[in-house]
Amino acid sequence: MKLPLQVHELAAVQSFDAWADAQLERLRGHPVLDKVMVAASELGDFSLIWHLVGATRGLTSESHANQAFVFSALMGVESLVVNQGIKRLFRRTRPTEAGDPRYPVRKPSTSAFPSGHASAAFFGATVLTAWSGLAAAPVWFTLAGVVGTSRAFVRIHHPSDVVGGAVVGLALGQGALAVLRAVG
Repeated sequence: MKLPLQVHELAAVQSFDAWADAQLERLRGHPVLDKVMVAASELGDFSLIWHLVGATRGLTSESHANQAFVFSALMGVESLVVNQGIKRLFRRTRPTEAGDPRYPVRKPSTSAFPSGHASAAFFGATVLTAWSGLAAAPVWFTLAGVVGTSRAFVRIHHPSDVVGGAVVGLALGQGALAVLRAVG
């Protein structure tokens, strides 16, 4: 099913994508930043970074042990909703077939909008902030921002895909927390 008017077809969205990509191009080619962004993109594959964070929290604290399993399950549900649900509604093409050739990354099989990496990142940051307190929010959301931005940096997503993914992740995170409160 294709919606009659896709958000990405709007001139304002296309203008934003062009502007944001031009800003990222000014940063591309910096050896350290290139490595950080490629690593962040790769660690975001299959939400690996978030599963590692959850497992580490579970292994380092008995009080977080059960949360590690719940967190991984929640990350799995988020991925299913985004990759097999929301992305199928939009079917947006990616800015490049396999990313910028300067940055070898895994070629995704789903559509571009919204960014699954960004959605998972902001979902994870939302849940982890609720569990660990507001003092940890800068750590979780900075990590989420780097993972999300990395996808536009390596040109596997349009910048607006990343923004959309962040919004979806925040909303799904709040929804997951509401469900956990209701059943807990």
